[in-house]
Parts: sequence; structure tokens; C-alpha cells
Amino acid sequence: MLLNPLTKPKQPTPLRGTLVIATLATSVAAVGLAFAAATRSEARPADEETKSLGQLYAAAKAEGGRLVVYAGGDWKDQQDDTKKAFEQRFPGVTVDMVVDYSKYHDARIDHQIATKSLVPDVVQLQTLQDFDRWKRQGVLLPYKPAGFDQVHAGFKDPDGAWVATDVFAFGAAYNQRAVGGDAPRSVRDLAGARWKGKVASAYPNDDDATLFLYSRYVKAYGWEWLDGMARNTEFLRGSDSAGTLMAEGKKAIGLGGWVTPGAEGSMLPNTPDPFVAWGQREAILKTARHPAAAKLFLNWQLSKERQTSDAWSVRTDVAPPTGLKPVWQYKNANLDAFPAFMADRTAAERLRQQVTLYIGEVQGAPTPGHLGTHPGR
Repeated sequence: MLLNPLTKPKQPTPLRGTLVIATLATSVAAVGLAFAAATRSEARPADEETKSLGQLYAAAKAEGGRLVVYAGGDWKDQQDDTKKAFEQRFPGVTVDMVVDYSKYHDARIDHQIATKSLVPDVVQLQTLQDFDRWKRQGVLLPYKPAGFDQVHAGFKDPDGAWVATDVFAFGAAYNQRAVGGDAPRSVRDLAGARWKGKVASAYPNDDDATLFLYSRYVKAYGWEWLDGMARNTEFLRGSDSAGTLMAEGKKAIGLGGWVTPGAEGSMLPNTPDPFVAWGQREAILKTARHPAAAKLFLNWQLSKERQTSDAWSVRTDVAPPTGLKPVWQYKNANLDAFPAFMADRTAAERLRQQVTLYIGEVQGAPTPGHLGTHPGR
């Protein structure tokens, strides 16, 4: 079932004063190298966190016991389970989980940085490209939570600017009762007349992960496939809206959103169809007002007590769910291709407009609502 929860050329040196100039240049160069080394030393994060969760908890309470997280998602209450689990585990520390589409949160964060009015302490978003840009801009706090060394290399920044704490996967799933004994064997089948009116999908031109997923389908099955899907499919805002209709039996197929790998009706990774999986990146803002609580949150998120579950883990020392391999062993998961797609915004926008030619403009209000410029303040 689906879960409901993209110089000038050097001039010749004059002969006169060559020795003096050379000596001066050498001194300047030495100072420059020393400064660069000092800068790198300051920028280099400390080794992996050695404090226990209990010690970090005490520091978070002493700091004031509050944390604000901007989380990518589809519904206002989508992170309520995380909030409840964290606050039960660490009484006296309150976390405000502000959920909105990642493409709005990143714009919001950029605006807050520009206006020196930053609200969140931690960001966890699907817009992977933002984290590398924010690292270059120097707005992220280099930090390596406990367990960082056990995180798969593709799910962390080597300097600790960010680390992924969850593996998310988008693909297709079907309602076993609705399809009966004639379940689709591949996403390719869904463009056929048999499935007309029976498919729900997230808008691929609204969500970059869904857009990337559709780009993989088009690459595998052609634009003719998308033409057929446009006739067969009800498109919705929100990456779990289609899954909800599928789970309720109102549609036979849910496509383009959250999928529980290996669950009943899941078509990933049980078919050769392409799908998309990625590590949802998390980072602490350098000017966070609650850095101790932020560090507690990241350490808890990455701890084995949180990583051991029925989902793929970012850690190499946590076994995958029964019957599955670690996500990085599935070539059709596109773990490397998706971050590259997200980084090339020109290509992503060009593809978005081509897809819109087939399925039309996005309709409907954003499912989390309109949160404004400074939610959680």
C-alpha cells in the first residue's frame, strides 16, 4: 500500500626589484595559505558526536526546551507522529514541526535569510539541491551526529553540512481487492484502455520527485505512454493523495507518490519498473536559535532506535525489511540520478513544461494550505 502519512593573462615580471617582489609575493602567499588553512580548520566539523542522548537532552532542556523544524510534506499533521514520539522520548522539549511542500519551504528559508529573520533550527526537505547551495553560502552548521560514520556515503555530506535521516520512495501500488486476480505487471500496462478512470496520480508537474519518476517512465516506455496515462488518470496535488484514494478502494492504482516497499500491492521493488528513492536531507542552520535541541533531534533521528523499522534505513549497519535488499543495491531506484536531476533546474523546468502539454496545468490549492513567510515564529 502507499503510505499516507530536482582572467586576465599573467604579465611578465619586470627585472628591477625582482628579488624584493618575489620575497613579498612569497610572504603574501604564505599568509594566504595560513589563512586558508585556518579557515578550513574552522569550517571542518568536529568528529562524530560522542555525547549520549541523555547528555544532549539535558543541554536542550537547559537551552529552553524548544525546537522548530521545517519539514517537507503534504499535510499539516503529517509529522504529528514524529512530534509525539520525540516529545514522549524527551519530556520538556517541545518541537514545532511545520510541514509544507519543500519547494515552498526552501523559498521561505531563502527569504528569511535575506531578511535576517530566520525561524527554523532544522530543515528536512526533498529539494536536495538546496543543501549543497546553502553549504556553499555558509548558512549550514557542520555537524556529525552519532552514527554518522555508519550512514551510506550517498546519504551524507562528507563535511557534515547535512545528513539524510529517512529513505523515501515514490512509485506505484495497487489495491488488491480492486484489481482482483488481474494485477498490472508493470507501470507500462497502466496506459492501456483497461485502466481508464482507475488510476490516481500526484501531479508530476507539481512535485519534483514525481516529475523525475515520470521522466524515468517516459524514458523507458515513451511519450506515447504518457499520452495514454493522461487519458486514464486523475491527477491530484499532494504526494499521498493518490495513495489515499487507492487504499480506500476509490481507485485501483496509486501512482507517483509514497510507496511502502515490499507491502501488499506495492510495485516496488517487485517489478523492473524504474522508481525513485532518496535520502531526505536534514541540516541545522548556523544561526539556529536552539542549536542544542537541534543536535538532540538529529542524533535521535539517526539513532538505531529510530532507524530500525519496516522501512529502508540510511545506515549501513541496520538490516533492510525482510525480503528486501538495502536500497542502494537497486539500480532502478535511481539514487544517484535523482540528486543530479534536482541540481539541473533548467532541465527540470523544461521537462515540467513538456509534461504539462500532456496533462494540463496543476489544479487545486496546496494541501498544507498557505502558511505565509514565517510559520512557527
